[in-house]
Amino acid sequence: MKVTVIGAGNMGSAFVRQLTRAGHQVSVVARTGSKAAQVAAANPGARAVDVANSAADADAVVLATGYADAVGALKAAGHLQGKVVIDVTNPLTPDYMGLTLGHSTSAAEEIAQAVPGAEVVKGFNTLFAQVLAEGADFGNGQQATVFVASDSARAKQVATTLAKSMGFSVVDAGGLKNARYLEPLAGLNIYLGYGAGLGTAIAPTWIRKA
Repeated sequence: MKVTVIGAGNMGSAFVRQLTRAGHQVSVVARTGSKAAQVAAANPGARAVDVANSAADADAVVLATGYADAVGALKAAGHLQGKVVIDVTNPLTPDYMGLTLGHSTSAAEEIAQAVPGAEVVKGFNTLFAQVLAEGADFGNGQQATVFVASDSARAKQVATTLAKSMGFSVVDAGGLKNARYLEPLAGLNIYLGYGAGLGTAIAPTWIRKA
């Protein structure tokens, strides 16, 4: 699959690493071309491209920026009509211990409203970059979980296919409005990792009793 990763920070770099290892054709863009080039060079098979029209040939666009930069970064990527956009952002406060949106909307819904025509799916936002970079396997047959929420069945399928190709288990979390639940879940994970001192090698999952 052809995937454009927008963002070359910790999450963007982790996506590029795992997607290339899974055999996908990965393009990476960033605010500075040198940063994108650095990430691409560290992951054979990836390529750094200019932001303008970087989404044109992509089967999926991974939005791996901070929430404040998300809409601007997406619009800079070019024509998004009918494009699957995987939103991994969380609307965090500056201290990372709270959310700036909730209850009646979510980061994913705000992004979808700002880029009409794109098929937005919330996913991967409950994972720390360390977990994404190191892989889904937690040992003892356990894989980290990716929750996907979207109003587009196709977007869910694309996100699910990518997640499974990287070894993650997937839970269908319903429509895009359920990002209102997934973003606070990410907030809880961040608190447990940093506030409670559990570290960043953790991830939430969902289990069914046999």
